[in-house]
Amino acid sequence: MVREKEMLTKYIFVGIIFAVILQRLFELRISKNNETYILNQGGKKHSDNLLTTVKVLQISWWIAAVAEVWYFNRPFIFPLATIALLVTLAGQVLRYLSMQALEQHWTLPIMTLPNTPVVDKGVYFYLRHPNWLGVILEIAALPLIHGAYLTAIIFSLANAVLMSQRIQTEEQALAKNSNYTLVFANRPRFIPKISFLSQEISGDS
Repeated sequence: MVREKEMLTKYIFVGIIFAVILQRLFELRISKNNETYILNQGGKKHSDNLLTTVKVLQISWWIAAVAEVWYFNRPFIFPLATIALLVTLAGQVLRYLSMQALEQHWTLPIMTLPNTPVVDKGVYFYLRHPNWLGVILEIAALPLIHGAYLTAIIFSLANAVLMSQRIQTEEQALAKNSNYTLVFANRPRFIPKISFLSQEISGDS
């Protein structure tokens, strides 16, 4: 009975990863469509922003998580799994809100439209990079749903190195080709300041 329960949780874990893979494929399609739209509007592609490296990291992350759970027989710990799942879902929500706010401007490569101000609405009112924060949460939390802590640690560190380069490239391109610096000069990158929250609450009241 215990053995059957262990196998069931492992298969559920693989199912969650498979769902995330399908989501990523769907996002690639959305990005491609948005790239075409931006180019047709006279936009410019500045960089693929290490997209090939990102794909390798993502695929390796999925494989490593499954391999660690199976090879090391990581236990399913319900309290840890619950917290990890909630954090993973929070990452998903942040990424969805980012896509919703950017609409057809959401792309994986770095692209800009001439004479078009940066998006300063929705979740971007609080953060510069809500999409990146969502990725950070997902990479750290998803493996922990079934106790794959080595995958969570190693790939979080690898993602931090990669993301530091990607964010720098993105911000440089936006600063040169839009009003990004003016709008986001005092905007936090990942953790919203209380002042921004208070400002929004005051505006609603």
